[in-house]
Amino acid sequence: MTTTDGEDRIRRRPDDEEADIYDEDGNVRGDFLALVGAAIADRDTLFLRQNVARLHESEIGDLLEAIQPDQRLALVRLLGDDFDMTALTEVDEAIRREIVDQMPNDQIAAAIGELDSDDAVYILEDLDKEDREEILAQLPFTERVRLRRALDYPESSAGRRMQTEFVAVPPFWTVGQTIDYMRDEEDLPYSFSQIFVIDPTFKLLGAVDLDQILRTKRQTKIEQIMRETNHPVPAEMDQEEAAQLFEQYDLLSAAVVDENGRLVGVLTIDDVVDVIHEEADEDIKRLGGVGDEELSDNVLSTVRSRFLWLLINLGTAMLSASVIGLFDGSIEKMIALAVLMPIVASMGGNAGTQTMTVTVRALATRDLDIYNAGRIIRREAGVGILNGIVFATIMGAIAGTWFHDYQLGGVIAAAMVINLMAAALAGILLPLLLDKMGADPAIASSVFVTTVTDCTGFFAFLGIATWWFGI
Repeated sequence: MTTTDGEDRIRRRPDDEEADIYDEDGNVRGDFLALVGAAIADRDTLFLRQNVARLHESEIGDLLEAIQPDQRLALVRLLGDDFDMTALTEVDEAIRREIVDQMPNDQIAAAIGELDSDDAVYILEDLDKEDREEILAQLPFTERVRLRRALDYPESSAGRRMQTEFVAVPPFWTVGQTIDYMRDEEDLPYSFSQIFVIDPTFKLLGAVDLDQILRTKRQTKIEQIMRETNHPVPAEMDQEEAAQLFEQYDLLSAAVVDENGRLVGVLTIDDVVDVIHEEADEDIKRLGGVGDEELSDNVLSTVRSRFLWLLINLGTAMLSASVIGLFDGSIEKMIALAVLMPIVASMGGNAGTQTMTVTVRALATRDLDIYNAGRIIRREAGVGILNGIVFATIMGAIAGTWFHDYQLGGVIAAAMVINLMAAALAGILLPLLLDKMGADPAIASSVFVTTVTDCTGFFAFLGIATWWFGI
């Protein structure tokens, strides 16, 4: 078979551990996609096992997202036991569901048994209850109990994110006993950086870092070198709050405890990085009113995701239009008002969005609270006034020159100051109010802030013009 240089390079990858499937832009290379597609069509399992199965899980995830939808399940089936199920934690939820729903439960159970518990829970939580129970029933008892315990915790909690595999020893053990235990015990986590210290009831007493173990003589008791656990995480704690603990205290891992202080798992930095990414992604989407949609969603799913907030936005737009309707006589007599009023509303909307974005993010990271809210509100009000004065001066001069009427320039300047001030206050007060009411400020702030700035801008500009010019 004759191949191009690119194809030949790919086919030699089994002996080239450093070969890269990505192009200079970070996308999966087109020639590699073509070869994988051809191998799937030809059912070339040898090529797929040599060139796909040994990729890192994140690379397989990127590949699954890049190939055609009808090729994904075929790739998984052709790889069989060589398919790394961890790759499904690296893809969009829609793709993960699409693949898992078509896999037989016994194959999923066999693959789940090879995964870390946190990755296993991530896949199991998307399944129907019947399928999940059937899969869990095929797992060894101890592993089944661990996974069920994690699945019992609320969604988006630390308990759902934790890894139930950890190393725990009693305080009376010596360093030598602990080292021998880690050498001889086969059922240990693949990677860990802390050893936890527990009493006979599994209540967390403290922790010892591995580097401390290596630097201490064998006869030293663990209780002599253990320290209090750095900020144990309650299993019921929201995953975003847990991530903030990691960020604040520079943690690599943290013990997860139940309501009685018993050790039930460990939260690691790799899971926390995923949480931070998910939460930031969620906030950005909610600010835009697009729900939980993924890039892999179909047209109907995307429409459903966006429809509600577009409908709400239609209602608020009609409210803004009704404000304009109050001054239809003034607009008929002075056409310049119709030309200029979108400028006032647009400037207010943009200014409000700036303040709102900063506020919502500060609330999400807990940087904005009751202690500094007053100072931040005063700051944003000052920013609104100063920006209003600057842009009022610019727009007033432009409008006066454009329409040869500097009184009109003064009117739009006054309206600009009022609206930018209102935008600054709405941008911070509305998210704060929604947060105080227990609602997610990222969900609704953009619609409400835009409504406030549109209505205020139209009413201020048209109202001042009607009063000033007597129209």
